[in-house]
Amino acid sequence: MQPFPQGARAPPGCRAAADPPPRRSALGKSSSQVLLRCARAVLMPLSFPGFHPRQVMRRAETMVHQVLYRALVSTKWLAESVRAGKLGPGLRVLDASWYSPGTREARKEYLERHVPGASFFDIEECRDTASPYEMMLPSEADFADYVGRLGISNQTHVVVYDGDNLGSFYAPRVWWMFRVFGHRTVSVLNGGFRNWLKEGHPVTSEPSRPEPANFKATLDRSLLKTYEQVLENLESKRFQLVDARSQGRYLGTEPEPDAVGLDAGHIRGSVNMPFMDFLTEDGFEKSPDELRAMFEAKKVNLAQPLIATCRKGVTACHIALAAYLCGKPDVAIYDGSWFEWFHRAPPETRVSQGQRGKA
Repeated sequence: MQPFPQGARAPPGCRAAADPPPRRSALGKSSSQVLLRCARAVLMPLSFPGFHPRQVMRRAETMVHQVLYRALVSTKWLAESVRAGKLGPGLRVLDASWYSPGTREARKEYLERHVPGASFFDIEECRDTASPYEMMLPSEADFADYVGRLGISNQTHVVVYDGDNLGSFYAPRVWWMFRVFGHRTVSVLNGGFRNWLKEGHPVTSEPSRPEPANFKATLDRSLLKTYEQVLENLESKRFQLVDARSQGRYLGTEPEPDAVGLDAGHIRGSVNMPFMDFLTEDGFEKSPDELRAMFEAKKVNLAQPLIATCRKGVTACHIALAAYLCGKPDVAIYDGSWFEWFHRAPPETRVSQGQRGKA
């Protein structure tokens, strides 16, 4: 599967390619509509002498699977790549594990065992450490420097995983970080390290020492929303707003974990879609049809603009990944999320069913 040319824009609504690409017969009605939009956006402005429009449309369906880089790779695919010695400048693997203080130690576990050739991506280090808010994006220069030291260039296919028991937790955040900084050839390991181990694939305790590479980061502001933009959206309602936290935290009936001075609740007008629901019990991403049905059940229109939020901009990226798998690559993340909103927004924009009412 070849990626869309670096820096090029995919037509809005194009369906993400799977691993392997789905057969035409597997596409549903909504996928066919997506293909039609892609055909009109990509091919209809062009001239193809000697080709009937239906032939052009069939060629468009082939192109659709090449427009978006595959968001997921399987454990089998990665194991075969490791076994074939393909890891190097063209393919890098990152362990993006992070756990709440006092539970597990991500770096220690990485040093004990990880996918052969994988580097540890320290999300605590690769963030804006000067911000008063949690997990805010680093600058372009800082991100480029950090991933360059991991041997990643603009030509590298990056595969991200984490060791969470759910199957995936922080990996989608790193997937989105690469995308928001202009890098499209990035995938999440479907099933995560949990299933890598379960299936008996090789592990090592040997840390990787990749040769540093040159990476140029270019912030794609369409995939990022600020406090001011979300505040303005309360009036304009140009974007749908979806919160990825658990229902209790969204409603304000359960406390925010490990948070002092942060009440639970949600941004007025947001819809709740807990990120855990996007995963199967075995830790894999649900199918595009299942994901699409989940969005429809919440009356979230994937044909319209969408902002994802959570506590600190991490699990919101699960919403972006799920939408991407349904053919929507343009979900924006509110990076400050509830943590910033709680500390900055007017009280009437904070909703909670907890004892204190408005958060």
